Amino acid sequence: MNDPYHPLGDARLYRGVFVERPNRFLMRCAVPRYGTVEAFVANPGRMDELLFPGVTPVALTRVPADVERRTRWTCVGCDTPDGEPLFLDTHRTNDVAAHLIDQALVPGLKGWRVEQREVPVGHSRFDLQLARGSRRLFVEVKSCTLFGGEGVAMFPDAVTDRGRRHLEELAQMGSGGAASERPVVLFIVHSPHIRWFMPDYHTDLAFSRTFLAVRDRVRILPVGIRWNRDLSVAPESVRVKIPWKFLDRHVDDRGAYLLLMRLRGPRRISIGQLGEHRFEAGSYIYVGSAMAHLSRRVERHLRRRKRHHWHIDDLRQVADDVAALPIRSAQRQECQLAASVSRYASIAMKGFGSSDCSCDSHLYYRAEPPMEDVEFHRILQQFRMRAPSPSP
Repeated sequence: MNDPYHPLGDARLYRGVFVERPNRFLMRCAVPRYGTVEAFVANPGRMDELLFPGVTPVALTRVPADVERRTRWTCVGCDTPDGEPLFLDTHRTNDVAAHLIDQALVPGLKGWRVEQREVPVGHSRFDLQLARGSRRLFVEVKSCTLFGGEGVAMFPDAVTDRGRRHLEELAQMGSGGAASERPVVLFIVHSPHIRWFMPDYHTDLAFSRTFLAVRDRVRILPVGIRWNRDLSVAPESVRVKIPWKFLDRHVDDRGAYLLLMRLRGPRRISIGQLGEHRFEAGSYIYVGSAMAHLSRRVERHLRRRKRHHWHIDDLRQVADDVAALPIRSAQRQECQLAASVSRYASIAMKGFGSSDCSCDSHLYYRAEPPMEDVEFHRILQQFRMRAPSPSP
């Protein structure tokens, strides 16, 4: 029986709590006996659904004294909201993938061995080159930490032009070859409890469309793995299904969206025919939909200067911070989404944005930012990460 694999070697783990993330590669954490420390984050993903200030447990390592680096700490892991350990160091994901392949733990790649890493091909560089006798196979490795909902994992959690280009380049290499010889994109999903893998078409529609377009020229192989508390990898993996028919239907530029706005101070605002209303300082969640050209609708909301047409235009005009969260779907679910948000936040103004439906309102209020609240992310995952129907 294989032993657990330790990608960090014998490095000592320190435990702390996440405080804030000033930029993609820097994190501040509270560590017992050391106070608040700055740590390098070897993961460019947003991880909004994982990192909650003052709540999320994190695992860190210290940089040896003889190594010159501005930050003396590295964040290598955290706990999920469900309390499961999760590895965050994407720089070592290739090591994990290579170990799994060499130990014949990746379904679909048994019998292959890693021959070379960081292999240049034309203008590109791919993570692994495998060998099996005289045969060679290119593998690009992706790390997936976005999962939840109903046993669904998704990639990416932020727009990735680089990831899209990798798919296109691998597809060119795989044109005309036998299925077993096609280059592979290996998605390492950092959970063994996942049943379905999908591109995150809510966040990156261009990547998702490319994902679908190359499926006959690239082998897309998602596998789930289990991390132990000491951030060793259990000697097992699970192949995760891709619901292609479901994706063909739902990967489209239509659906619902949430608009998150914040007022730093109270304001009296005139809202169309609803009249003047006092809005308290805090966060506002607006629920809308566009069953065609969803991206264009969201882009319009993000612009401050425009001709006012909807109730939301008047509030957006004075909002200090605005962010949009698309929820793409072939099904109209605006009112269903509003009903879920209404159980999380209070109605901000009756009749706001709901003149063409039976909802009391499509605008809701919370004093604190929703993106820093685990419960808000559970609502978002409920709609973004729905499992496909029994016949996907």
